[in-house]
Amino acid sequence: MGKGDRKTLKGKRYNSSYGKSRAHAVKKTATATQAPVTRKTVVKAPAKKAVAKKTVVKPE
Repeated sequence: MGKGDRKTLKGKRYNSSYGKSRAHAVKKTATATQAPVTRKTVVKAPAKKAVAKKTVVKPE
């Protein structure tokens, strides 16, 4: 439990890694400067209708 332990805060600093024990602070940006989020509407094409096949009567 010291320098070489990757699960402790001291070990994270020693190994120069970040993780659960040494998490980064998340920077929040100002929401007033961002453009408003608009949702795109998706127009679905009409479903294709199944065409009935013609039956051919064979002469006997």
